[in-house]
Amino acid sequence: MTAARVPLLTAAGTAALAVSVALAVTVGPADISPSDVWASLAAHLGLGHGTLTPLRDGIVWDLRMPRTLLAAVCGAGLALCGAVMQSLLRNPLADPFVLGVSSGASTGAVAVIVLGVGGGAVPLSAGAFAGALVAFALVLLLSHSLGASMDRVVLSGVAAMQLFSALTSLTVLTSADAETTRGVMFWLLGSLTGADWTAVVLCAAVLAVVLAVCLLNSATLDAFTFGEEAAAALGVRVARTRLVLLCATALLTAALVSCAGAIGFVGLVLPHATRALTGTAHARLLPVTVLTGAVFLVWVDTLARTVLDPREIPVGVVTSLIGVPAFVAVLYRGRRRA
Repeated sequence: MTAARVPLLTAAGTAALAVSVALAVTVGPADISPSDVWASLAAHLGLGHGTLTPLRDGIVWDLRMPRTLLAAVCGAGLALCGAVMQSLLRNPLADPFVLGVSSGASTGAVAVIVLGVGGGAVPLSAGAFAGALVAFALVLLLSHSLGASMDRVVLSGVAAMQLFSALTSLTVLTSADAETTRGVMFWLLGSLTGADWTAVVLCAAVLAVVLAVCLLNSATLDAFTFGEEAAAALGVRVARTRLVLLCATALLTAALVSCAGAIGFVGLVLPHATRALTGTAHARLLPVTVLTGAVFLVWVDTLARTVLDPREIPVGVVTSLIGVPAFVAVLYRGRRRA
């Protein structure tokens, strides 16, 4: 029954995502209609002649469309990483930031903003990406020296997260002025304000590659849910597969965090919600999780930028406000099943 439902869920999710993007672009202080969105898209894709004024076309194509699409990509990627990490680590509380990637990215971004690392030649996203990779490399080094088991990976991630969080706080407190501190904190809480087409293309490309890798290893992820020994008994090369999937999810998380900051709870809650619809088989779970995450974050970002207009709420704050009660509901549901 569940398997037969998956094509319908996938088709419904794809349609919901397309409609969500089209509608979200129209929401904002400037009066933009769905026909304006189509006219701008058609003109830029060579499907028609531009009928909008340069100002309205700029609002659609340069501001709202890349931001909405980046929200979709970030939601999809974070949900995907959460689903993979929870199965790979056999930990229902695992999320994309369990490897310390988010904290490392924050430190890299703060180093660029506050300390001026690179002399202005290094963009914020590049600094964040480099910091994320350094944090992940540290986790791999620590976990390998401690035995490379799954619990050692998690503990190494916690240690790296605390270390880089402390470095970030120390840098901000000792070197940043009040205005810079406000900008840094807004980024650390998750923000899609600076979205552009370069970020959309970069994150979408990384998402496509990582999704393909995860789908190719979907049967392996099913085996990991029963433990490493069971996976090895089924012929899985445990150490190699674990390293590949950890690197893939860390790379995707680093790319997303470098462009959008730390957006929590998406990768923690949505995989649990999706499993209730698709079951635990990853060939069914992963595609639906990606679509669910994309739709969710599109509307969360729309809410964040409009509910207190002209002020904007960091996206990570909204996801936490929604995610905490949702996660509590998931915990209670699991308790009733137990």
